Amino acid sequence: MLQIFVNTRYDFISRRRWAYLASTAFVLAGLLSVAAKGGLHYGIDFAGGTLVQVRFEQAPTVDAVRAALRQINLGDSVIQEFGDPREYLIRVPAGTEALKDMTKRVEEGLREAKLPALEVRRAEFVGPQVGRDLQLQAIYAVLAGMVGILFYTAFRFDFKGGVAAIIALIHDVLVSVGALSLTNREMSLPVLAALLTIVGYSINDTIVTFDRIRENKGRGLRKGETLADIANAGVNQTLSRTILTSLTVFLVVVVLYVFGGEVLRDFAFALLVGVVTGTYSSIFVAVPIVVDWEAWSEARQRRGKKAVAKAGIGR
Repeated sequence: MLQIFVNTRYDFISRRRWAYLASTAFVLAGLLSVAAKGGLHYGIDFAGGTLVQVRFEQAPTVDAVRAALRQINLGDSVIQEFGDPREYLIRVPAGTEALKDMTKRVEEGLREAKLPALEVRRAEFVGPQVGRDLQLQAIYAVLAGMVGILFYTAFRFDFKGGVAAIIALIHDVLVSVGALSLTNREMSLPVLAALLTIVGYSINDTIVTFDRIRENKGRGLRKGETLADIANAGVNQTLSRTILTSLTVFLVVVVLYVFGGEVLRDFAFALLVGVVTGTYSSIFVAVPIVVDWEAWSEARQRRGKKAVAKAGIGR
C-alpha cells in the first residue's frame, strides 16, 4: 500500500486536552445553534408537505424547474427525477394551503415559466404525524446502530474501547448535525442516510487504529514505555492508511457536492463534515479516551493498594 507517512513519530496523545476543548467547542456551538433556532430545519420527509408528480412532453433541466418554482416562492422544494427524464417528483414544504390549491399553484407556476407542456400525474399530502414517526424511527436507527457497535467493539477489544468508540461516534454525529444547523440546511432522509454512513465510516477507522494498538500492546511494554507511547505508535503506524482512505472518500464526496445537484447537496455536505470529523475523532477522541481511562484505572488501583498496605501497617 502507498505510504505517504513513513516512520512518523507525531505525539498525538500529548495534544488530547486541546482536542477535547476543540471538540467541546464545536459540539456546543452546534447545540446552541439548534436551540436558538428552535430545533433542526426538517425537510418534507419529517415535517410533512405536498408531493406533486409531473410529466413533461420534453425533459426540462432541474435548474429550469427550480427557477420556475422560485418565481412562486417555492424555491426550497425538493425536485427529483422520477424514472423517466421527463418526469419529476416535486416535494413542497408544509404550508397553510390545501392539497388542491397547492397542486394548482405548482402547475400554474410551471406553465407560466413557459416550460414544455406538462401533466400532473399525482398529488399527495404528507401529514406531520408521518413526519414525527419518521423522526422517531431515525432516532431509533441511530441508537440501534450505536448499541450494536458498542457490543461489537466491547467483544472485539474491551468495554473501555467500546465506550470510547461510541463517544467518538456521538461526537461525529453531533458535530455533523451542528454543522447542518449552523449552515441552515435541512434534515432529510438523505441526510439521515449520510449520518448513518458517517457512523459506519468512523467506527471502521477507529477499529483499525485500535487493532494496531492492541497488537503493539500484546508485544509487551518496553522499558520506560507507557500506554500513551504505544497508542502514539499505533496511530502513527496507521496514519497513511487513515489519510489515504479519508482523502479518497473526501475527493469523491466533493465531486458529489459540486455536480450532484441541489437534491444531493445537503447529503454530500453532511458526508464532507463527517469524513473530516470521523478521521479526527479516531485519532484525537477515541484513542485518547482509552489512554486516559486506563491511566485513571491504574492510578485508582495503586491508591487502593496503598490504602490496604497502610491499613495492614496500622493493625
